[in-house]
Amino acid sequence: MSLRLVNTFTKTSTPTLKHAIFASSKRQIAPAISSCYKFTSLLASNPHQIRLYSDGKHRIVQVPHLADSITEGTLKSWLKQIGEQVGQDEEVASIETDKVDIPINSPVAGVIRELLVKEEETVTVGQDLFKVEEGAQGEVSSSASKTEDAKEEAPKSEESSAPAAEPKQEKEVSQPKPVEQEQTQPAPATGSVPSPSKDSSVPPVTSSSSSSSSVGPSSRGERNVKMNRMRKRIAERLKQSQNTAASLTTFNEIDMTNLIDLRKTYKDLILKEHGVKFGYMSAFTKAAAIALQAVPEVNASIDGDNIVYHDYADVSVAVATPKGLVTPVIRNVESMSMLQIEKEIANLGKKARDNKITIEDMAGGTFTISNGGVFGSLYGTPIINMPQSAILGMHAIKERPVAVNGKVEIRPMMYVALTYDHRLIDGREAVTFLVKVKEAVEDPRRMLLDV
Repeated sequence: MSLRLVNTFTKTSTPTLKHAIFASSKRQIAPAISSCYKFTSLLASNPHQIRLYSDGKHRIVQVPHLADSITEGTLKSWLKQIGEQVGQDEEVASIETDKVDIPINSPVAGVIRELLVKEEETVTVGQDLFKVEEGAQGEVSSSASKTEDAKEEAPKSEESSAPAAEPKQEKEVSQPKPVEQEQTQPAPATGSVPSPSKDSSVPPVTSSSSSSSSVGPSSRGERNVKMNRMRKRIAERLKQSQNTAASLTTFNEIDMTNLIDLRKTYKDLILKEHGVKFGYMSAFTKAAAIALQAVPEVNASIDGDNIVYHDYADVSVAVATPKGLVTPVIRNVESMSMLQIEKEIANLGKKARDNKITIEDMAGGTFTISNGGVFGSLYGTPIINMPQSAILGMHAIKERPVAVNGKVEIRPMMYVALTYDHRLIDGREAVTFLVKVKEAVEDPRRMLLDV
């Protein structure tokens, strides 16, 4: 029996074995079939010889199914190296896709024997990634070994006396910073030219300006950093939105007095009873869901020559992460309470910041809310998250003088913006939607009474 057939037999089921046998040349079919039972005995009697082919302990892990619309990614990093021990379901590598980073875990406990792909290489679904030997013992990862070394050194340092430890501490503190060295050096004589630093690309500057000599030479260096997949995908989708939708933005302002009072009254109790912080996003999300049901055009989308109306409100909430903006989805907001929405926002936000967000968390969505106010934005025009038809932009709360019942009062006000696709949504529907949101937020009791 050929080596290819032996290897196939060791790691495949009977149907696959039959397929491999008939794929062989005609003269190998009969001997291969007759050798199946002999090969089974060989597995039990001489396992070391079978290891040359496959003893069942080596497993090759492949790139898993990423998503329906994603077929490739970039291998960003190896968390384990050859010879290191790995536990079952322990993360070995990370693949960066257009939307999220996907961890690759080991299916079994063992030792990494071979890495089949280099970092920053493009990988496709089904491609071989690494080989792991099941049940073997290997080296502990560097991070774990450092932790053990630190634990062993801790008792030794405690045994040493305090005066003996002080000189080491003084040595660390006494090391001056580069800027302090620059300041303690004597100033050059008038008219002299200081020698430029090795890393500085600035031509020599005379010491006529005392401020420049005290600060030190500035750097005009440049860095060329490769754009990650998520940032490239964000750029493509934003430009697609600008080129496709007939975007138009309408504005309104909201008096936040009642919502702020509601939050002040119950935020401590909610945190104590439910373990979640009561913010403003839940109120705006619930108000948007109510307005989406009242104005279904804002909750619709264009599909070719058809308009798709959604009877549910799946609201995408924009969350800023170190790699870019992601929009996890809160599903069926129309049937959720403000407290339930707040819990889901906190959960999705934590997953996004910890880089644990999944593609399923961001799939779908019929409407988006972006809160630029957390960064201090006073005014802005958000871009539609295609294929949706509208996006609500929240902004910073600022105290401003407003007219209330014929009197001028200082109120906490927020500007809100609705960018919508004019191909589907007319101005009447857009303004009506934004007024519905304004009424619900300014009087939160309306959301409890469904009026």
